[in-house]
Order: sequence, then C-alpha cells, then structure tokens
Amino acid sequence: MPIATPEVYAEMLDRAKAGEFAYPAINVTSSETLNAALRGFADAESDGIIQISTGGAEFASGTRVKDMVTGATALAEFAHVVAEKYPVNIALHTDHCPKDKLDGFVRPLIALSQERVNKGQNPLFQSHMWDGSAIDLDENLEIATELLAKAAAAKIILEVEIGVVGGEEDGVSNDINEKLYTAEGDFVKTVDALGTGEKGRYLLAATFGNVHGAYKPGAVKLRPEVLKRGQQVAAEKLGLAEGSKPFELVFHGGSGSLLSEIHEAVSYGVVKMNIDTDTQYAFSRPIADHFFKNYDGVLKIDGEVGNKKTYDPRSYLKQAEQSMAKRIVEAAEHLKSAGQKIS
Repeated sequence: MPIATPEVYAEMLDRAKAGEFAYPAINVTSSETLNAALRGFADAESDGIIQISTGGAEFASGTRVKDMVTGATALAEFAHVVAEKYPVNIALHTDHCPKDKLDGFVRPLIALSQERVNKGQNPLFQSHMWDGSAIDLDENLEIATELLAKAAAAKIILEVEIGVVGGEEDGVSNDINEKLYTAEGDFVKTVDALGTGEKGRYLLAATFGNVHGAYKPGAVKLRPEVLKRGQQVAAEKLGLAEGSKPFELVFHGGSGSLLSEIHEAVSYGVVKMNIDTDTQYAFSRPIADHFFKNYDGVLKIDGEVGNKKTYDPRSYLKQAEQSMAKRIVEAAEHLKSAGQKIS
C-alpha cells in the first residue's frame, strides 16, 4: 500500500481511539532502519507510524551535508517508494522539534507539503511534532496555534507536547522531577487555545512521568491516571458526557514501562506510542554479535585478507533489520495494534 493519505491516517487514528489500541511510532535514521520498521509492521499485520527526529534527519543527510530538511525529505521519499510493496498503511511523522529548530525543520517541511497539496498531491509527511515543553505554556500554545493552522492547510496533523519528558534524546535533556506530570489546568488551556479539531486535528503528548532512555521495568514512575484526569477536565470544560476522551494522546519515553501501565494509558486515549531506545538496541545487538563472532574475518589481522563475506555490510545489516522488525512486532502486540490493519 502507498503511504497513508490524510484520509487514511485520520481513519487509522479514529480506529485506534475507538478500539482502545495504539500504534507504535518507530524512529528511523536510515534506509535500513526504515526497512526494518516496514517489515515489522507488515509481520505484525499492523498499520503504523514511522518517524524522524531532528538528529535522525541530520544524520540521514550524511556527515558532510548535515541538513535536517534534506535528510528528512530523502527518507520520506524513500518511504513513499518502498512502502508500496508492503500490505500495511504507514504514516510519516517528525519527532521532537524544539523552538530553536522550527525554522530549520518543521516549518520548511510543512511548506514543502503545502506545495505538494497545491499541486493536488498528498503531503510528504502526515504529521509533525512541535515540542514546546521547554518554554512557558502560553508561548508553547501560541506557537502551536500558528503551526496548527499551517499544518491543517497542508492536510497535516500536528503533535503538541505539554509537560516535560525526562531524560535525554537527540541532545534535548530534562530533569526528572514534578514537571514530568502535566497539570490539570494545562489540559484546559490546551482546549482553549487549540480547540478539539475545528482548528485542525492534533495529537497531544501529555506527560505522566515519561522518561527517555533505557530503564529496567519499575524504574520509571508512571502515573497514567494523569491522562485519565486530563480527559475528564477537558470533557467537563466542553460539556461532554462522562467517559468522553476529547484528546488523542501520545506516549513518549516508554522504555521500562510495565505492560499494565501501557495498557492503562492506552485505555485513557493514547493512540500513538513512541519507540526508539528498544529498537535501537534490537538493531545493534546482532551487529555486535556478528563482529565478535567473526573478528578475524571482519578485520585483516596480521596482514591477512579477512573474509569479504563477513565484512560486507549486508551480512550484518540483514540480521539487524530482522531483529529490529521482531521488536516492532512485539511492540504492536503490546499496544494491541497487531492484526488491526485497515484492509
């Protein structure tokens, strides 16, 4: 299937929310990790989201070019070609973009999609994330309002973050403290500023103790009830029936989370869960194994010629792709999106 159209992406999110499941959102940095993500979703019979961070985009452009828009565009164009060979729907997304990188990443990418839409084509990306968690909420939502209007015009969904995700990702670092839990008033302010879809569809990354990085189960102190209460106060504000879930929520920093916590968060309206740390390890682990086991073949030791079959990158990258894909299947099963692809 081709990359999801705006209409198909909307249907994906609608189905996830109604069915109380979520899509794994897999960070990629190269054609090989993108292939792994596509295979993982196909093997799980799950539609899904593939995303590119600012650092991942810069890396994808090459160590000499180091341009975020170039790298993101290249990976997206690659995905548009290759995804047609897979029997699942894939949405393309860009991950965490702070204020100082908007002009070098999200804004030009939205403009690029607008040019495509003006020609009667689909946008290059289906959604973009604006990460204003490091600035005052009022300024965060002011910028979000501007970006939401531009995104809606280009048939793109915007992801907004209120609250702070702890730990470090792509050079963005936050302390682990009470700011990791989004306040009830912040949910209300978000509704006031962005509405509930009439100004453009958006996803909300509200935080409930989320931390980026690698942690053992139980080390991260999640409070999914923060999401439940956020939905409640927003529903009360809007005069909606009890049990309504006006927000489509995103779960960041899920490594080390208990499965019960993941399922609870999904039941409160999480439709997208970002996965990066675990798939990075799944990709790297078989490469390390290959190099340790084929040390004398990979290296030309003591003047020998080595073994071309073991230092050919394809020999270990194939293993890496399959390992990462397997971890994505596991993620889809945990999030209950496995077997839920749109026919």
